[in-house]
Amino acid sequence: MPATAVVGANWGDEGKGKITDYLAAHTDFVVRFQGGNNAGHTIINEFGKFALHLLPSGVFYPAVINVIGPGVALHIRALLNELQALRERNIPAPQLKISNRAQVLLPYHQLLDGYEEERLGDRQFGSTKKGIAPFYADKYLKLGVQVADLYDPARLRDCLEQALVAKNVLFHHLYHKPTLSVAELVDQIETDAAALAPYVCDTLSLLHQGLAADKQILVEGQLGALRDPDHGIYPYPTSSSPLAGFASVGAGIPPHQITRIIAVTKAYSSCVGAGPFVTELFGGAAEALRQRGGDAGEYGATTGRPRRVGWFDAVATRYGCQVQGATEVALTNLDVLGYLDGIPIATAYQIAGTPSTVFPTTNVLERARPVLRTLPGWRCDISGVRDFRALPPNAQRYVATLEELIETPIKWISVGPQRDAMIMR
Repeated sequence: MPATAVVGANWGDEGKGKITDYLAAHTDFVVRFQGGNNAGHTIINEFGKFALHLLPSGVFYPAVINVIGPGVALHIRALLNELQALRERNIPAPQLKISNRAQVLLPYHQLLDGYEEERLGDRQFGSTKKGIAPFYADKYLKLGVQVADLYDPARLRDCLEQALVAKNVLFHHLYHKPTLSVAELVDQIETDAAALAPYVCDTLSLLHQGLAADKQILVEGQLGALRDPDHGIYPYPTSSSPLAGFASVGAGIPPHQITRIIAVTKAYSSCVGAGPFVTELFGGAAEALRQRGGDAGEYGATTGRPRRVGWFDAVATRYGCQVQGATEVALTNLDVLGYLDGIPIATAYQIAGTPSTVFPTTNVLERARPVLRTLPGWRCDISGVRDFRALPPNAQRYVATLEELIETPIKWISVGPQRDAMIMR
């Protein structure tokens, strides 16, 4: 059976966790295909409220097999802590499988990330300091450690020794920090590896067996299209591709199997991290929207940082849907806008005095200003609505206008943080 991808259309924080959690009820496998514990998926269900960082969003369904694919930056201790947090809240133990080809995020990756942001000062990129960029740098420099290497002591030590040669030069001469030794690392890594061992397997074979047996596979990405290293707001992207096109690589399933791509976007815009954000609000208008956003306001699930917020950006979202190859859109947080008399939408950008609906490269984007069109608000609570036709006419009009502007059908509308607060069109 063909696979479905749930991915972000914007800067991340679109509400992908809720959509994946909702769809997982009718899925056999949920697969994380990229990123690490540098972002989080907030999920609210009958067990309570949870922020997942590495665990796939199907962990609340005992029948679902949750897979961490080879494209993920695996921070073992963070993953084990997440599993422990579920146990402490009496969540049934999830079925979890971890690719033996996934690579391990190590302590020196986090140190390098933090030291570099410190060195950059006011020129920093807004890193979460979780070690993601140094991890992926090592991966492509062929200095990474695969999960399989954890169980080969001689190979593990050799990998660590090779990796530390250049890193200790940076620690000492560039950052003026203490150097590391292999001995300092091995004991902790071996302890973590032993705890990880029950979950490790050949996930490529597992997923291909699932496809052959006509099982439902859902792949989920972290962050969004505008944080992609190739198609996003470079140099402010994440360090792995959050595009559905990369899911084939990062999960290990054939590209022709991914036939349904759900791009998630909010009914307004939000963003954690640096980079151009054309519709950004400031002051009281920003705080009013931020405080109402989601279950507990617009604050990062991983960092706790206040999210930057702004009006819906149709230029950026249409572009995000294009690069994701979206077959449909899930619109989240529509209920949040119920306090407004009028709701602005960016329908175009003003660039050097000329309006444009093309999403430009970063050097041009930094000079863009939004061309806004204001639609009438509905001024009421819609969180209890479950049928599109029961929404206030102005809310229906708002959704229809967004759909027309982004040129992709909006088939899912979230009207609250709870799992069942969903309208299907």
